[in-house]
Amino acid sequence: MVLEFLATGFEEIEALTPVDVLRRAGVELKTVAIGVEGKTVAGAHGINVSADLTADEALALDDKIEMIILPGGMPGAKNLDESAVVDEFVNRASGECAYIASICAAPMIPGKRGLLCGKRAVCYPGFEEYLDGAILTGGRVEGDGNMITACGMGAALEFALLLVKLLKGENAACDLKSAVLAQ
Repeated sequence: MVLEFLATGFEEIEALTPVDVLRRAGVELKTVAIGVEGKTVAGAHGINVSADLTADEALALDDKIEMIILPGGMPGAKNLDESAVVDEFVNRASGECAYIASICAAPMIPGKRGLLCGKRAVCYPGFEEYLDGAILTGGRVEGDGNMITACGMGAALEFALLLVKLLKGENAACDLKSAVLAQ
């Protein structure tokens, strides 16, 4: 199972592109509302999203987590970084060598926890200081071991297609890329 965490102020395109693309590829993905009562989370640009699970419901899951996704946006990434629930899932994913995928400002979350040390990584300009020990490439999307990072909203589709490739294989990613007319 894949979990994507949504906190108030998340960047809508960075969050919803992976949800859409991964579900098209047949990946079981659930969104999780963090730091709000109920399941409705407000994005950075006033788009409200109804998450699949509350934080408590996510904590109660006993499914094997294949990947967690951390979208950027401000203050969304900051809110995720300060969440004990997100911290628990980052630690769990890291301990199980599950994928930790983050985009825009959100690579600061694994970065501040030392999980990007020695790994190729990218982030939104200005957040490099939080990527402790990472090898900053200046690219758009990087995958290194179980860590996947992307620079921002403009790379959301590339990011999502890499996640499909990792979870479903190169053929699935190529087929989907062709189907959605991506270049």
